[in-house]
Amino acid sequence: MISRRTLLGSAAALTLALACAGPALADPDQALADLQKTVLSKGPSGEAPSPASSVVLTPEELAKIKGMNATAAIVMHYGGNDWSRAQINGLQTQFAEMGIKVLAVTDAGFKPEKQVADIETILAQKPNIIVSIPTDPTATATAYKAAAEAGTKLVFMDNVPTGFVGGKDYVSVVSADNYGNGVASAHLMAKALGGKGDIGVVFHAADFFVTKQRYDAFKATIAADYPDIKIVAEQGIGGPDFSGDAEKAASAILTSNPNVQGIWAVWDVPAEGVISAARNAGRDDLVITTIDLGENVAISMAQNGFVKGLGAQRPYDAGVVEAKLAGYGLLGKEAPAFVALPALPVTRDTLLDGWKAVYSTEATDNVKKSLGQ
Repeated sequence: MISRRTLLGSAAALTLALACAGPALADPDQALADLQKTVLSKGPSGEAPSPASSVVLTPEELAKIKGMNATAAIVMHYGGNDWSRAQINGLQTQFAEMGIKVLAVTDAGFKPEKQVADIETILAQKPNIIVSIPTDPTATATAYKAAAEAGTKLVFMDNVPTGFVGGKDYVSVVSADNYGNGVASAHLMAKALGGKGDIGVVFHAADFFVTKQRYDAFKATIAADYPDIKIVAEQGIGGPDFSGDAEKAASAILTSNPNVQGIWAVWDVPAEGVISAARNAGRDDLVITTIDLGENVAISMAQNGFVKGLGAQRPYDAGVVEAKLAGYGLLGKEAPAFVALPALPVTRDTLLDGWKAVYSTEATDNVKKSLGQ
């Protein structure tokens, strides 16, 4: 018969062994698979996410919208990158199906004063709809308020102006799971490093909701799940030359911390600057993870280069949903306050499928050639 003293001793020994072993480490592959089944982000005002599949227009509603001969404008924070082009493509494709004419597509170059001027110019054309992403939620609020007061239906990407109330001042806001993508990029970094090492971070030094979500998520995941990975340096960038700024930031990190094994960049354009810094420093062994599947970072992955993985948004699908929500606004149909699309972890092995999921088209010839196809 086993005595009570023996059982207590065994339990104490087990507890001691578990304590010595330390906390259970995360399984990056399982964590990445789980991310695609849920959305971790909340909306700008803490709203619970609604799935994109919940945004539906019936044939009767579509017919009614087509009969309105409505017009729309797309007011971007900045353009010219793959994410912006995919958003615009999704919006224009869906607007065309709804019989809505796009009057203008603007690019603010990430300058709030330029975006305010863009909105004022567009309002002279009296659009029924504006779909936009604010460069600065406070500096642009008055201009968006003027649009709402003029009766223009507003749908936002990612963020909303300061003081705006969903269902009153705007129809809805649509976003990727930016927090989830930050989590994904952390797990991908840990996987590439084998769960240990010193890393640096290049973040967006601005009051920008979604990039802050990514930054917070990356840091929190590393701290909670990977105790043997240490963030030893951080550098903020303000733009508008995000690639150039990131190159300088990454160069500073590599100079002051020569043992750094990885650098995280807040999205793909800054990641391009980190690639340049690593190449100039002769750091062919540096691991980079980021967010957003741009062509240049995709080529780096395809060539087994610096970028080992990223969390991707689904900008084409987001654009389609935003256009449908604009239709909700025209119809006076109640819309979900915050719609989010799940994170999409992408590695070299999943690059072609990931590209199709992100852009609703085949990968570019440059990406395919880099994969040896």
